[in-house]
Amino acid sequence: MSKNTAKKIINDPLKCADELFEGLVLAYDGKARRVGKRSIIMNDLRPDAPALLIGGGAGHEPIYHGLVGKGMGDGAAVGDIFAAPPPDIVLEATQAVNRGKGVLYLYGNYAGDIMNFDIGAEDAADEGITVKTVIINDDVCSAPPNEKHKRRGVGGLVPIVKLAGAAATQVDTLDELARIAQKAVDATRTVGVSTKPGSIPATGEPTFELADDVIGLGMGIHGEKGVGLIPMCTADELAAMILDLLFKDDLPLGEGDEIVFFVNSLGSTHMMELLILLRAARPILDARGIKVHQTIVDSIVTCQEMAGVSFSITKLDAELKALWDLPCESVGYTKL
Repeated sequence: MSKNTAKKIINDPLKCADELFEGLVLAYDGKARRVGKRSIIMNDLRPDAPALLIGGGAGHEPIYHGLVGKGMGDGAAVGDIFAAPPPDIVLEATQAVNRGKGVLYLYGNYAGDIMNFDIGAEDAADEGITVKTVIINDDVCSAPPNEKHKRRGVGGLVPIVKLAGAAATQVDTLDELARIAQKAVDATRTVGVSTKPGSIPATGEPTFELADDVIGLGMGIHGEKGVGLIPMCTADELAAMILDLLFKDDLPLGEGDEIVFFVNSLGSTHMMELLILLRAARPILDARGIKVHQTIVDSIVTCQEMAGVSFSITKLDAELKALWDLPCESVGYTKL
């Protein structure tokens, strides 16, 4: 093992996705169950209702499959490490969550996920299951506002899934669920930075190189190195820089607006650093008259031992605020 290889407490590196999935099912303490090869669904699904299916690759825990539960996703299709769930897993999850009113797919904007979920939707249609899709694309750094369709889905998926999950407990049609999920996507923006790369368990090798005197800007959650570099700086300077990028985007934010503010660790950045960054960010938001309805400080959207942080802002209107205030419960995020 080279000095740069990550040390992980695992068994067979090629079986990590299957074994972590088995552990995840146990972590739900009977509130969710395994279906088929690698899907997980809630045990108590609201009858005669549209379903919310989330999903993506393993290795980012607790997302996506740790966001299944009351007021969150009804189920999740799980891929291998940093890989999209294959169409057969998407189909088995679709069949399991469907209660006769269709299924909404909600996942991040990555080519493999789009291809496999689209095939799953076609297979589901062959069985008479109606599917709609909303794609999460909150990453400000990965494309300009006029090319938002190219943006990746990153930390903003947490508030988006929470809002869509709340809607899934209230609405009666698939069209209404899709409308609210898209509204949550449109109201959410994220900027992330990395100070150390993550790794893939099969190799243990870092997914990119990053010098000690720079920070990667706009990193991906699959080990992508990001879109640029900025000089290493203090927490106060970094918080201001991240918020400045968020403010410059096309989501209007100003006096009187209410937001959910999510400060996320990418894996190995400690709570100490997150709180110091929050300390720096809040006065900037306050000075603009932006009211933080709720703050989340946690490690939910991760990339193995990648170090770094993302700020996500979700702008609330009356409809989204009411949905946000509903309780939810899952392994990855719970709101009482």
